Amino acid sequence: MIGQYSTGSIIAFFVTIGVFLWIDLHAHKKNEAITLRNAALWSCLWISLALSFGVYIGVSHGLDHMWLFFAGYFLEESLSVDNLFVIMAIFSAFAIKDEYRHRVLYYGILGALVMRMIFVAAGNTLVQLFGPYALAAFGLFVLWSAWKMWQQMQKPDEEIEDYSQHWSVRYTRKFIPVSPNMHGHNFFVKEASTPGGALIWKATPLFLCLVVVELCDVMFAFDSIPAIIAITQDPFLVYTSNIFAILGLRSLYFLMAAASNMLVHLEKAVIAILAFIGIKMLIGVAGLGHLSPLASLAVVLGLLASGIAASFIWPEKK
Repeated sequence: MIGQYSTGSIIAFFVTIGVFLWIDLHAHKKNEAITLRNAALWSCLWISLALSFGVYIGVSHGLDHMWLFFAGYFLEESLSVDNLFVIMAIFSAFAIKDEYRHRVLYYGILGALVMRMIFVAAGNTLVQLFGPYALAAFGLFVLWSAWKMWQQMQKPDEEIEDYSQHWSVRYTRKFIPVSPNMHGHNFFVKEASTPGGALIWKATPLFLCLVVVELCDVMFAFDSIPAIIAITQDPFLVYTSNIFAILGLRSLYFLMAAASNMLVHLEKAVIAILAFIGIKMLIGVAGLGHLSPLASLAVVLGLLASGIAASFIWPEKK
């Protein structure tokens, strides 16, 4: 996964991530609901960190690499909007209190660090093995994702899926004893297997919630990784831009929870971004044209800003 990047760049990335994750964990070690102010401050911190890393890439490897990193970063941030809404539904289904949600998202992102690396490695391997055929398949898949999002948006509001009965939860129950009750922020607890029986370790509903959140992130990676590969096939840029985007996902979640009813046209912008990425990839594979990294970044940011601006100019009527 090193590609044209030195071992020093790889180490710098993981050390930076590790240090700030440790700071994040200790800053939120108390079981307290995340305030809007706290979420805004940490969102600014994670965004500043991503921008700083992008500048570091520009200084060490050139501006084209920096623009590709930023394009991948903002693309993943825009695609994360749908992921945030699903997470809201998951927390509601499991009746997770506000003070425990940061803990679930924190450990969910630790798992995502590993899973996204596997996805990036798999995608890069497919590109190396099948070349333009793999890129064309990714382009068609991204267009199909945009089409499915458009179809879903046209449907009337439906009842939120009960994620507490998700197949991953039922599957987990077959292998791990599950306690019927919450036990604070604990993922596991010792309880008697039967009244008066020996104490055994059991998973709590909070752990089952974590399992579903992790699985949903894997499902969303099927959309986001091909979309970023459409912008750049450099595995280091794909992985780092992806990780910096999802690292700020927890803070962004608490901001989006407050603003979800305001950004009513953002999903349309996300669909337009996916359509642009898919078409760009297919045009590139066919040899009909090529957009510079800066142009790709400008289109992604322009569409994203248009969706946000439209939400304030033409708010949805109640």
